[in-house]
Amino acid sequence: MFKTIITYGLLAGLIVCVPLFSIILFVGCDANSVWSMAIGYLTMLIALSTVFVAIKHIRDTMRGGVIGFWPALGIGLAVSAVAGVFYVLAWDLTCKIGHIDFADSYAKAMIDGQKAKGVSGPALAKLTADMDAFKIQYANPLWRWPMSFMEIFPVGVLVSLISAGLLRNPRLFPARPTA
Repeated sequence: MFKTIITYGLLAGLIVCVPLFSIILFVGCDANSVWSMAIGYLTMLIALSTVFVAIKHIRDTMRGGVIGFWPALGIGLAVSAVAGVFYVLAWDLTCKIGHIDFADSYAKAMIDGQKAKGVSGPALAKLTADMDAFKIQYANPLWRWPMSFMEIFPVGVLVSLISAGLLRNPRLFPARPTA
């Protein structure tokens, strides 16, 4: 079961990281745009469909076609965690190779967005100070890595809950008998 979890977790990690790496390094996508976030989360959802496949594989090959909700959820969360670790490493590598200062560009986008809304004076000064503090925090990997992990893991939790709920029913996509 451990091998299956690692295999499907790495597959999900590859599915989410190859587009991330490619788009950011070769196309120069703006990481703060609504479209890049939508594409990112859609890619995560597609990648984490491996959670469903992993649970089904374990249910059909190792558990005789039956799995309970909690064991299925545990498998899904484990696959999601492996994918999340892979995502964190890929994001860090992408930023280093591409010389991307995400914290700085994010801070500038937030400040510019508030300026465009007409915010000025003490409110803008507070936001600028908050963004300066964010840049310092983001430079610390012990802060940045969990934040990056929390981008993908909630998607994995959602997919795991849905998959566990569906696949606990042995009549849903039953195993095919071998000839």
